Amino acid sequence: MTVSNTPLNHVTAHKQYSEMADVPTAGNARVVDAYPTRLAQAPASLTQPRQDGVVKGRALPGPLSEAQLDEFERKGYLFIPNLIDGEELEALRKEMNALLSNDAYRDKAFSITEPESHEIRSLFAVHRLSERLGALASDERVAGAARQIIGDDPYVHQSRINYKPGFAGKGFNWHSDFETWHAEDGMPNMHAVSASLILTDNHEFNGPLMLIPGSHMEFVPCQGETPEDNHKRSLKAQEVGVPSPEALTHLVDKYGIDAPKGKAGGLLLFDCNTLHASNANLSPDPRSNVFFVFNRPDNRCVVPFAAPKQRPSFLAHGPEESGYPEA
Repeated sequence: MTVSNTPLNHVTAHKQYSEMADVPTAGNARVVDAYPTRLAQAPASLTQPRQDGVVKGRALPGPLSEAQLDEFERKGYLFIPNLIDGEELEALRKEMNALLSNDAYRDKAFSITEPESHEIRSLFAVHRLSERLGALASDERVAGAARQIIGDDPYVHQSRINYKPGFAGKGFNWHSDFETWHAEDGMPNMHAVSASLILTDNHEFNGPLMLIPGSHMEFVPCQGETPEDNHKRSLKAQEVGVPSPEALTHLVDKYGIDAPKGKAGGLLLFDCNTLHASNANLSPDPRSNVFFVFNRPDNRCVVPFAAPKQRPSFLAHGPEESGYPEA
């Protein structure tokens, strides 16, 4: 079985928008900030209700069943085991290893190394560095699922390979991706979904992704001003844009914690606002995945809502961007 390079339809866009906060933005105009964050003082309340729908494309074509869409709506994530296997999986693993071992990428801005070593931990813009991963980003099994969730043909807002080596892979603090994309990239609303294809077995000892199911329905405002070029630090260890212990305790008490685990080849879809984190890898088994963020075209980034300037485009692509990422 090989990757199906089925291009998405960019001529006649499919749309089925919710009625909540779904007004398209034009150009680089500043839009109303529906989710204030990076506040100077502690927020008045620990969380605020989500103002955007979750599943917005139920009538659109795609691979997900109604039951799967219902599960995503309820939990803010969906794990699909055994999406790929065999030769297709092995080819993707080889591609990942080739990209991570390419010395030409090691000191580039789009290459993030472990804080205490020079081993590549994350490599960004991989759908532009690799034809195979570019094909995977437009595969109907992945991008079609995103279409059904966000309600329109998606574009890739961000892509990356994550690699957590055995014994040495560090963890990552609890956070909402949308909080960062809103504050630092200028993503207006919650019309994005992440798709993580696991390339190695995920088990309880090698630092699997943990999620708070249901947390996608509550936005957590964070305290603290965004420093200049915060991404240079936050991609190694996030300190700004992290929910308070009080907010996390409230949400975990309310919803609990899940850690989807499974064999390599499974696909994890999760909402842009679902809180997630990971522990360090204390096993000899590496954990790796290829990760695509799909955004809706009318939700393209504008002026950052809580940062001095936008992050580099290898972290936040526009709908029309193509070619090799900048150094």
